[in-house]
This record gives sequence, C-alpha cells and structure tokens, in this order.
Amino acid sequence: MGEIYDVIIVGGGPAGLAAAYSAWQNGAGSILVLERDREPGGILQQCIHNGFGLHHFKEELTGPGYAQRCYDLVKDKPEISIMVDTMVLAVRPDKTVCAVSPERGRMELQGKTIVLTMGCRERTRGAIRIPGERPAGVYTAGAAQRMVNMEGYLPGHKIVILGSGDIGLIMARRMTLEGCKVQGVFEICPFSNGLTRNLVQCLDDYGIPLYLSHTITQIQGKERVTGITAARVDEHMCPVPGTDFAVDCDTVLLSVGLIPENELSRSLGIELHPLTNGPVVDQHRATSLPGIFAAGNVVHVHDLVDFVSDEAAIAGKYAALTAAGKLAAAERTLPVVTGNAVRTCVPQRLRLTDEGESVRLFMRVTKPIRRVKLVIRSGGNLILSKNLLAAKPSEMIAVDLPAGKTVGLQDDLVVAIDEEE
Repeated sequence: MGEIYDVIIVGGGPAGLAAAYSAWQNGAGSILVLERDREPGGILQQCIHNGFGLHHFKEELTGPGYAQRCYDLVKDKPEISIMVDTMVLAVRPDKTVCAVSPERGRMELQGKTIVLTMGCRERTRGAIRIPGERPAGVYTAGAAQRMVNMEGYLPGHKIVILGSGDIGLIMARRMTLEGCKVQGVFEICPFSNGLTRNLVQCLDDYGIPLYLSHTITQIQGKERVTGITAARVDEHMCPVPGTDFAVDCDTVLLSVGLIPENELSRSLGIELHPLTNGPVVDQHRATSLPGIFAAGNVVHVHDLVDFVSDEAAIAGKYAALTAAGKLAAAERTLPVVTGNAVRTCVPQRLRLTDEGESVRLFMRVTKPIRRVKLVIRSGGNLILSKNLLAAKPSEMIAVDLPAGKTVGLQDDLVVAIDEEE
C-alpha cells in the first residue's frame, strides 16, 4: 500500500486546506489532501463577489482571493501533498481511502487519521417537487453562478428566483449587473434565509422585490420556461387558494437550501444528526468512529466561510495529535442538547477531562427573534449567558465556553434561548 499518512483529508476546499495547515502546525509529518476538482479552493473559485475573510484573515476578500490565501498557507510545505482531479470512492473504518484519478488510476491510501471536508451541495427541483413540465431554464443558483462567473454564459434574461438563501440573493444582484431583469425572489418562509447584508446589498440596493410567505406552484413552458405561477402560503406552508398570480420569465433559479455531502460518511456508518444531516461530532470534530474527523459544511451548513476555516483548523489539530498519540483519553462524554428556540448546535457532545477545555459552540435558532438571552445550563445550573440584540435562523451564533466552565460538568449541556419581553 505504500506510505502511511498521518492525516488524509478528503476535500480541498477552504475546510480541507485549513485542516491541512492546522495539522502541519501541530506536528503532522505527512498530510495528503484529495480534491476531485482540477484545482483546490472548492466552491470559492466561482464566488467572485467580496465579503469573505473579515473574521479569519481580518481583510475583505473575494472568493478566489480567500481560496488563494488558504492555498498559499500550504503550497510550500513539503509535509503537505495535494492530489487534484482525484475522486474518493470510499473510506473504510481502518482509515483506508479508495480513490481514483486519470493520472494515477485506482489507489488505496492509508492514513492514521482521516478528516472529512467534502462540503455541501444544493437541493434541486426534484427535492422540492415543483409541478409542471421539465423545460430548459431551471437551474440551481450555484450552477448558474458557475455558468456566469467561470464559463461566461448567461442562463437567461428574465429571472425568477425561488428561495432567499445567500447564493440566490447574490445571484439576483449578479444577474442584474449582467443586464438581466430579476422579476422577484420568492421565499416560502415568513422571513429571509439569507444574511442581512445580502438582503440589503443584493435586493434593496437594486429594487428587486422579495415575496415572503410565497412559493412557486407551477412552472410553465414545454421546451423552455415561459413563466411561473406563484401563490401566498399559510402558516403550514400550503398555497392559499385564490392568491395565485403569474410571472413572465425564461429562467428559474433555485436557492432552496444546502445538503452536506455525506455519502462517504453514511457508507462508513458514522452517526449522523437528523437535523444537520452531518456527522455527530465532539469539540475536536471527532466523529463516532475513532480516528475519523469531520469539519465545515459537511458537518453543518455555515453562513460564513471564515467559520468553516476556524472549525476545520480544530479538526486538523486534533487529527494531528491523535496520529501522534498525544491526545489524552477522555474522562467522560456529555451530550449537548438544544432547548427553547435553538434548532441545532455543534458540537453535539463534549469530550471532557478533569483539566477542562475551552469549547466553541455554533448554533442556529428556529425563528427570527429580538432582544434575547442565550443561556447554557447543566444540571439546572447556569453555566453561561449572553445577551443578543437579535437572532436569525440564517445567521450562525458562535459562543465560546471557557475551560473553567467545563471543569466538573456531569450533566447534559443544554443550550436555549430565553426570550425577553
């Protein structure tokens, strides 16, 4: 089988590159990054707008600029190898990775530890079951973004966007700048699922209408999209009879959510969380299988790539320490449980020693709320509280739990929102 790598990383996007750099910083002597695209950087290569890097690099960058910064950190390190144009077919519990590439053919690679950083993919029309024919002109927002920004093609001229996720909002602005007419953005929820800054900069600044509590009920056209029918929805997200109206368009872009790429995780038998659809991890980003870690959008979908890099750095660090046999055994493991108005929290469990350890928690709320207090309790005792002016489902909340707060914990950690009057 040849060389045994300290750390093998599946995915060469921002998470994979950050994990590789962190593993190198923490003493890993041989690190291999496997990337299926023709170059590292992941989805950032097609995100030519700015707004990246403010937290991680303390500078505003474009997507390709952020990717380049990540690559620059690892490119000259002899301990780090990157194989591009390489598709991982399987990962086994013994840390064997089966991969294939046109240049090398089929390979079996052995690692002491594995870090999964495969990212996420978009939901398609089939996942949301919009009625109608199957005409040309229906794209996911990410596919359209690649067409425009990397291939130089316009998918259409009169655009309707379903879903107010960040990619959809950014594409509303991008298509407008290309001279297209964006007829409107339709969102089935009573609130937007994009960052506030994208709502302002991508819709409000260009006068693009946002229809909250609306959805597309029909796509018209046989050979090519000719229009859509939209309708208002009730509190159960069912179309309200008599509220439907027609919109003329030749293109529909779908921005209806992202799904972690977890076919490899599922085939490994890793425990997956039913809401995030990603692996259940501890604060080191260790999964339910020893020696296998996961980080970034493959664990839970992030709003900022900066958080992806921060989280992947944690996984890379502890993969390196595990490979070197330097990680102390856990004294106990505690579940992290979500309470009132908190939908998800990562990590979902804590691996604790008697010395304690600082932990960063990432969470999302169930609905937009103002003037709230985030509380963390264990066994009925208040561990930490934080006042928030507002919280939105689209914007991740990050909270640091100091090491002293984790010493002696014996009961489940419960994360909840106390809504103030």
